[in-house]
Amino acid sequence: MSKTIDYFFVPQSPWAYFGHARFVRMAAEASATVQIKPMDLGKIFPLTGGLPLGQRSAQRQAYRLLELRRFADHLQMPLNLHPKFFPVAGDDAARLLIAVDQQDGVDAAMRLCGAVLSAVWAQERNIADPAVLAELLQEQQLDASRLAQAATAPVQTAYAHYTDQALALGVFGAPAYVFKGELFWGQDRLAFLEQRLQSS
Repeated sequence: MSKTIDYFFVPQSPWAYFGHARFVRMAAEASATVQIKPMDLGKIFPLTGGLPLGQRSAQRQAYRLLELRRFADHLQMPLNLHPKFFPVAGDDAARLLIAVDQQDGVDAAMRLCGAVLSAVWAQERNIADPAVLAELLQEQQLDASRLAQAATAPVQTAYAHYTDQALALGVFGAPAYVFKGELFWGQDRLAFLEQRLQSS
């Protein structure tokens, strides 16, 4: 029986960065199909009680930094706690990932997604800069025309649809994984997702 996981995320999330490679491996080991669905948290937060980072309390912002360092150490992943280009708008990168998914398939989109997340958190690159997105495409051996395709109506429609779908499924933050209607929020819930995959 086929297994399909909806992968909701934003391409500037440190938590998606921490979880992405593990999620890729987990899905492959379970022979699961991933449906990559970048979403717009700018639309989701106001409807679900979330706040942009800069509007959160000082206590929450301080604890976030503590947790980022903990997970970076635990997972042994490179991390700049204060990236040069963060906060950063992720909409253009999100639409680019959708364009790649539509034209090149989910495996290519997932590879590019990992590269985009690493660009923000490990390489201090500006994913809101079209030149950086073009470089990332080239590094992943993907067609430069995907940048233009990312601005087309079908991609924008898909982006809006994924955001609406996330809301309908109860998603309120990133990353979120939905398997058989069950929501798993956060890269620290991947072990629970793995258990569900193994028992299905």
